[in-house]
Amino acid sequence: MTHRLDPLLRPRSVAVVGASARADSLGEWSLKNLLKGGFERPIYPVNPRYEKLQGLRCFRSLADLPAVPDLVVFGVGDQRIEAVLSEAIDIGIGAAVIMSTLVLDNDTTPNLRARVLEKIRAAGLPVCGSNGMGFYNVRDRVWACGFDSRLHEPPGAISLISHSGAGMSGLIDCDERLRINLAVSTGDELSVTMDEYLDFALDLPETRVVGLFMETARNPRGLRAALEKAVARRIPIVALKVGRTAESARLAVSHSGALAGDDGTYDALFDRYGVQRVSDLDELATTLIMFAEMPLPAAGGLVTLHDSGGERQLLVDLADRARVPLARLSDDTVGALEKVLDPELPAINPLDAWSRGGPDARRQMTDSLVLMLADPAAAMGAAVLDRAPDGRIYGSYVEYLRNAHAATGKPVALVASRQGTGSDERVAESTRAGLPVLDGVSAFLTGVKAMFSYRDFLATEPAAADAGTPDCLPFWKQRLQGGAILSEQESLALLGDFGLATIASALVGDVDEALAAAERLGYPVALKTARSGAWHKTELGGVALGLHDDAALRSAYEDMSARLGHAALIAAMAEPGAEMLLGARRDAQFGPVVIIGIGGAHAELLEDVVFLLPPFTAEHARRRVDRLKLRGLLDGPRGQEPVNTEAFCQFAAAFSQVAYCLRDVVQEIDINPVVVGKTGCVAVDALIAGYRGS
Repeated sequence: MTHRLDPLLRPRSVAVVGASARADSLGEWSLKNLLKGGFERPIYPVNPRYEKLQGLRCFRSLADLPAVPDLVVFGVGDQRIEAVLSEAIDIGIGAAVIMSTLVLDNDTTPNLRARVLEKIRAAGLPVCGSNGMGFYNVRDRVWACGFDSRLHEPPGAISLISHSGAGMSGLIDCDERLRINLAVSTGDELSVTMDEYLDFALDLPETRVVGLFMETARNPRGLRAALEKAVARRIPIVALKVGRTAESARLAVSHSGALAGDDGTYDALFDRYGVQRVSDLDELATTLIMFAEMPLPAAGGLVTLHDSGGERQLLVDLADRARVPLARLSDDTVGALEKVLDPELPAINPLDAWSRGGPDARRQMTDSLVLMLADPAAAMGAAVLDRAPDGRIYGSYVEYLRNAHAATGKPVALVASRQGTGSDERVAESTRAGLPVLDGVSAFLTGVKAMFSYRDFLATEPAAADAGTPDCLPFWKQRLQGGAILSEQESLALLGDFGLATIASALVGDVDEALAAAERLGYPVALKTARSGAWHKTELGGVALGLHDDAALRSAYEDMSARLGHAALIAAMAEPGAEMLLGARRDAQFGPVVIIGIGGAHAELLEDVVFLLPPFTAEHARRRVDRLKLRGLLDGPRGQEPVNTEAFCQFAAAFSQVAYCLRDVVQEIDINPVVVGKTGCVAVDALIAGYRGS
């Protein structure tokens, strides 16, 4: 199978321009790495100052080469790169690697980077870089990198694509447990973006997991397509996304717009495609090792074996914080453990199986781990035991794993409470045998959570739902053109036209109209200012709720009209229930993003929200709602009756169709609150702002 990036990542020949004998120079390492990686096809060092370099004939210029190379690696300074790039393009090279920054002191306008980019685009040239560290295609033995590296032996199981050069080398060169198949430092992505490398990596038969160190998505549509491909191939993606910002929320009109920063979009994107998000490089490395070396767990929770009561308690605390479920052992397993353990040890998970030591201690540890892992509630297991002196591991620990895995077939790992080392030969051997030796309980639990989450993702129905085309769509698209901001009444009318339940209301201009509207709607009613531009009515004192009779309404209207004007909205009161928030925001890269959260006047203060890409199903909405920190409010806290969560999820799914259908004309939608009662839910207040353009 051929790929557009073959000339770059799978070249048939490579030239190194600026190849050098100067120790530790970019030119020396670029040539040395091609040889170190075992590239067996033609390599052409290019430098007029040398006859030979590292045993290879050296050429004076690209024009002197016996054949046109597929790939040129540039090891020259930025002062020379523009001229050499022009020469390379003139002879018809297939691809290039540029590791330099493309920055010159006292540069002209357009600057060097812009001039180089124009040449690359005009030639249609695939380029890795600039401002990166190149790549390692370990499986095909192409190391196009100009920096020191450890030996990487094929085949690998992990592909890593990183916007950070140090983020790439800092992972792949620090630990033998990371078996790399492909690693790319994408740099500034002059002509090849992260999604294209991901697409290439997914085609490599050895790739079992892909890691992404992301700063941004320069080709959002391509990234979504590559993630779809990963789902179809059942290859997990683990992402470390940096740059959490709320810049896009700075100019937001609505509550939900203020809550939905750029980072929320990536949460929604990752959730849609089962991408497992981690927060630092330790978690990224550990999670990649686990996906690469262990089978995916079946249903159930985690069991852990310890030789310390204190560390067992620590595991309980950390698992609770990480939201990793611990398996509840069956009565049969507990009974079997009690026969194995010293009588003073409780037969519970997590299990401290070491008390008196002695000649039977190892047997107790082995048998205990086998029994726990064999329990029907156990999906995977770990022996959480400290390292030996000098960071090494005891052979008996690996035997615990071998016996438990052999007896049950379930994944199991050895985890040290503190950071150890991957240089112990036994550590690398055990890891590559499918019994990973890992370091740091928190990072391990992140990996467990990721494996459980990906397992559950594969078992669920697709999140996407088919968005139809309602008859009202042309009218509302026309109304929102040019960035129009709809009033509350008009916003509710739009939602009603799309089939969402909205509170009954009437616009009034004086007290008599207000009293007449209340008579039609039936007391109690709510009074809200309809003053133009009053987007946050509560903060202005523009909302009065639960008005039970004419006198209360008259008094409230006279007070509010004196302060905010006569225009007002009279609305029916919703049945008692939980207040939720539904919103949508237009993301500059990925389009509409839906926000679901705990609503009411304190929504921004609580910041208890989740993000979804529309359109989606009610089942997908429920899975996201279940992640809210205050999810219990829907279940009836302190003896209250639960509200109809299913109705809210259906409402959210219908709202996602609105956000998707209006994606080209809407900047923000805010429904706060959606009151969820025992029988159903209703939108009480809404604000919709049209797209203002770039």
